[in-house]
Amino acid sequence: MTARIFIDGEAGTTGLGIARRLGGLPGVELVRLDPALRKDTCARRDAAAGADLVVLCLPDAAAREAVEMIEAIRPAPKILDASTAHRTAPGWVYGLPELSWQQAEAVAAARLVANPGCYATGAILLLRPLIDGGLLSPQADIAINAISGYSGGGKSMIAAHEADGGPAFELYALGLTHKHLPEICAHAGLKRRPIFVPSVGHFRQGMLVSIPLFLDRLPGRPTAHDLTELYAVHYRGARRISVQRADDTLEPEGLNGTDRLEIFIAADAAGEQGVLIARLDNLGKGASGAAVQNIALMLGLPEPADFGGES
Repeated sequence: MTARIFIDGEAGTTGLGIARRLGGLPGVELVRLDPALRKDTCARRDAAAGADLVVLCLPDAAAREAVEMIEAIRPAPKILDASTAHRTAPGWVYGLPELSWQQAEAVAAARLVANPGCYATGAILLLRPLIDGGLLSPQADIAINAISGYSGGGKSMIAAHEADGGPAFELYALGLTHKHLPEICAHAGLKRRPIFVPSVGHFRQGMLVSIPLFLDRLPGRPTAHDLTELYAVHYRGARRISVQRADDTLEPEGLNGTDRLEIFIAADAAGEQGVLIARLDNLGKGASGAAVQNIALMLGLPEPADFGGES
């Protein structure tokens, strides 16, 4: 049986990435609108009504309006929202299947799923095993540093970086209220808001999320080997996640064009300090790749292979 999927907002970066990936997934048919009708409410409603699942690749306010429209359809299709609007909302399942051993089942059983943010994916997958394992208090003072390619920043940022003489590096969200913070706290299990310092580099895609820790202040003073084992056990069976010790340098573009995420553990020789790092493609596991993984779970389709193509 073929599953019909409508991507509301297919013309954007995430929507295009999802459509490309779904093109290689068996048992899927895309419901598509004439480009001239992509903002026509009636046409969008009709497309949603003819779909088994609707993917929302819209700004937050438009996503909320679209959900109201779709919920009036009978029977209502399933919804995967790629915006920030519903990532901590009651009644929505957070679409990070590796979050815990039961999360993939929750996504598969859900009708309403919120796709995670790119930074949040890296931060949560680094923090949640430490909190679940009792190595990090939910009240801990945490700093999260991250750098992303400019493709995740919207049209104006993309235009600025692709122009001659575009900025080499930018810190942003220096008001310390980035939109991914609520989902990081909610789904990592933090009770104290971390200091989050995101940045953008002069490269199109790729991401590093890093969290420095004083290992000698954690319960049991875990070594880099202990942390590697902790993550390996926590993500056992998670085909898209790998765990390894870090070399002396790490660049953000190593997973571009894939839907995978790598966790690296670095520590000093004395075992007093460490840095936890997640590397991913902000357009892959950080956006479109995660969406297709969730779509497959929600529709009972075989788990898609790693994309391995141009994002």
